[in-house]
Amino acid sequence: MEAKRMAVIGAGQMGHGIAQVFAQGGYRVSLMDKYPEALEKAKSRISEGLARLVQKGRVTEEEARSCAGRVSYTGDMNEALQGIDVMVEAVPELPELKKEVFRDADKAAPAGAVLASNTSNIRISDMAEQTSRPERVVGMHFFNPAPVMKLVEVIPNPRTEPSVVEYAADVCRKLGKTPVKVLKDSPGFIVNRINAADMLFFSLVVDAGVATPAEVDAYAKGQGMPMGPFELLDFVGIDVAHDSLQYFSKAISPEYGKAKSIARLYGEKRLGKKTGGGFYEWVEGRARIEQAAPTDKVTLMDVFAIEINEAVKLIEEGVALPGDIDTAVTLGMNRPFGPISVARSFTSSEIASRLNELSARFGCAVFAPAASIAGGKLREAIEDRKAEPKAEPKAEPAAQAKAGPVAVERLGGGVARIVLDRPRRNTINAEALDALDRAITELWDDRETAVVLVGGRGDTFSAGAELSQFFSNSVDFMEFSRKGQRVFRRLSELPKLTVAVMKGYALGGGLELAMSCDLRLCADETQIGLPEVTLGLVPGWSGTQRAVKLLGAARASELILAGRRMTAARAYEIGLVHAVFPPRDIEEAAVGYAKELASTVAPVSVMLAKRLINKAAEGGSDAGLEMEAASLGVLYGTEDLKEGIAAFLGKRAPRFRGR
Repeated sequence: MEAKRMAVIGAGQMGHGIAQVFAQGGYRVSLMDKYPEALEKAKSRISEGLARLVQKGRVTEEEARSCAGRVSYTGDMNEALQGIDVMVEAVPELPELKKEVFRDADKAAPAGAVLASNTSNIRISDMAEQTSRPERVVGMHFFNPAPVMKLVEVIPNPRTEPSVVEYAADVCRKLGKTPVKVLKDSPGFIVNRINAADMLFFSLVVDAGVATPAEVDAYAKGQGMPMGPFELLDFVGIDVAHDSLQYFSKAISPEYGKAKSIARLYGEKRLGKKTGGGFYEWVEGRARIEQAAPTDKVTLMDVFAIEINEAVKLIEEGVALPGDIDTAVTLGMNRPFGPISVARSFTSSEIASRLNELSARFGCAVFAPAASIAGGKLREAIEDRKAEPKAEPKAEPAAQAKAGPVAVERLGGGVARIVLDRPRRNTINAEALDALDRAITELWDDRETAVVLVGGRGDTFSAGAELSQFFSNSVDFMEFSRKGQRVFRRLSELPKLTVAVMKGYALGGGLELAMSCDLRLCADETQIGLPEVTLGLVPGWSGTQRAVKLLGAARASELILAGRRMTAARAYEIGLVHAVFPPRDIEEAAVGYAKELASTVAPVSVMLAKRLINKAAEGGSDAGLEMEAASLGVLYGTEDLKEGIAAFLGKRAPRFRGR
């Protein structure tokens, strides 16, 4: 059954945002709150939110009016739930209040309706038990602000029908959200379970006099965070943090009740931004944070160890899979990487040692190592696995076989295609490099293929390396450079004619990928460039060497040293690309171009000619590539690199200091 009508119960910060999301998704939605002033405020906020979207050009005025018209406001539960398909409860995080809402909703909602809770911490089973339909009760945990944040945690209670979980996840997808299915009903689910341990840690740091909130926040911002943990606590609300920790102290461990600073502020009704004061004073929507030197008593390693520990506990308890944990944390906490990715850079003993130190230092058992870490089995715990046995694979056309983030498609007529298929504009990470390497191997001895197109899924070739990856030290960063160099070198040596199909963005590592192909076709609106020097980096996947060999030193300098993007026309003018097409024609033109080549060139001649061309162009490339990778290793330790990445992720201009 396709959902058509929605209801949201509770018109506060989360409720009005969820109602707006439903309306933007094309659903009719009833927003219910028993307080008329809350409904008026919600109506105003939705109107303001839609007006901002119009200002930014994301929707037209007519679409905004239509969206606003799909929301109705009522103070009556029965009226709100009449004829609905899905209800989302979004009242304050008070267990008894939520139970009352579900008892009333069970009586008022149609028998087939799904009843969902937006709770951020409370077990879904607590609400499901209040109804006569626990099999149709599920968690749909949106994140604040709901119109902006992509993540929705979808949580079953022990009696939820699997079809209801999938139904809720499908609704999220239709809203443009990323649903992460939690496997087991557990307090805090994924994101807030990990976040609660962080909150407890930072509160204990202040309680013990290790550092002040301002010193901790100064350190966090110096590591590229847009907000420090205490500013963020104030922004979200001290009451939200307090209620969460109190719930965890009852549901998981009394240790969560040790956060004295948060409890004190809650008792004083200093709830942060919403009351004008919390850890900081707030004036005109901004925190007044006194100047403070960054603390050296807290490190990222402390936070990494705590978050890895909680992630491993979730895996051990069967709450979530490793990959889903990373997805949830990156999207739900606005992080560049999740704890599983970080954990791969450390050993069990390194994490266990830091956790034992923290547990002893603060007298807090929450920080004690999880069983897998204490037993030296961190690597085994975080290995990717499936939630259930794989179903029998469906027969796929021989033309298409996908391998992770890279697909190999056989198009017939002697043509195959390698396609990058990753979120965030087909950015390239270590996993994508491994998948590209496998694709090259698959095609290496394929006698049916003479020409290989290399492109990106959707409207982008590749915006380059994924800058959010975690590297524990400069050697790892340097080896990541070498990995890319090796894979791109193999692509350049593939005994087939390779043609890059550039569209949308061909930046950084994406352009280096294109330059590793024999020929380059380009859509005329493509943005092309090697912007690494604007981030405190240098091209690290053979770009410094290939650009000079393809273009000569003068034009390579224009591309590399200025760090500016160039147009397709300019790229054609300097010989970087071989043909330019309108964007709507590029894919069809590329396939036609490749099939014509496949029918006219001799495969063995191409193979030998490529080797001769590569040999003629090589010169001293090995030494140059070694210097390229070594330069990245040196840059990894600079303040300018941290500033460049922080500015990129924060969408602001960098402030480089030459150190």
